[in-house]
Amino acid sequence: MSTTRHLVNRRRRLAAVAAERRGAAAPPRGPAGPDAPRADPDRLPATEDTGAHGVPDDTDPDGTTTDTTTTDDTSPDDTGADGTGTSEARRGRTSRENRGPGSGRMPRLRVGLPAALCTLTVLLGAFAAWAFGQAASLRDEPARQNTALTDIGRTSQVKGQIAEAVGAVFSYNYAATAKSEQAARTHLVGKAVQQQRDMLAQVRAQGPKQKLVLTTTVTDSGVEVLDGDRARLLIYADQSNTRTGTSQERTYAAAMFAVDAVRRDGTWRISAIDTFAQ
Repeated sequence: MSTTRHLVNRRRRLAAVAAERRGAAAPPRGPAGPDAPRADPDRLPATEDTGAHGVPDDTDPDGTTTDTTTTDDTSPDDTGADGTGTSEARRGRTSRENRGPGSGRMPRLRVGLPAALCTLTVLLGAFAAWAFGQAASLRDEPARQNTALTDIGRTSQVKGQIAEAVGAVFSYNYAATAKSEQAARTHLVGKAVQQQRDMLAQVRAQGPKQKLVLTTTVTDSGVEVLDGDRARLLIYADQSNTRTGTSQERTYAAAMFAVDAVRRDGTWRISAIDTFAQ
């Protein structure tokens, strides 16, 4: 803005000086009195930027022009030989004005961004490793491996086969003891074999004399744990004991116990019996 105004004032000053020289050399035109003002067609009219004689207000008595508009960005290097500012200087001033007061922080942000990304990457990697370890520990816990509520088909299979096994091994007929022994060999493995013998020892001892008939029927069962080929079930059963020796007598009793089961050759078998006795 200051350079443009300087050029305008300079051109006006040169035009005024040329007009004064032409007016001084030209003869007077027409009659005129001694006090009549002499008209000068080349003289510039007075404007807001010129004085009464058409000379810019910023013209000094010695004929030089002083730019009344000051700016901090004007320097000798910004003005060419023709008085116009170079494009490089103008672009430099524009870029400095557009950067604003906060532009000095940009280099620091460019340096800090890679460091922040590296830190975030390390944190995400550490979190992924921790999550993987937690998931592995959860998978290793026995409770997390229990599929009793998710594998409906296998849960139903183990319940049905163990209910049949309990009814067979805990039933006794004094007239068909071989059937009870065969049931024990078919449905029992491990320590459950000896446990069943101990539990029915008194029944076998008194069976021929009292003509005992023991019938066990499972009324309900629940699978506590189902982990691959191993399971644990809670059994509810009704037992009916009939004596037909001297007089027919029948008694009823309810039983509740737990059994551990294993799958052998596609069949679930009882491996342990828990009567909750101290």
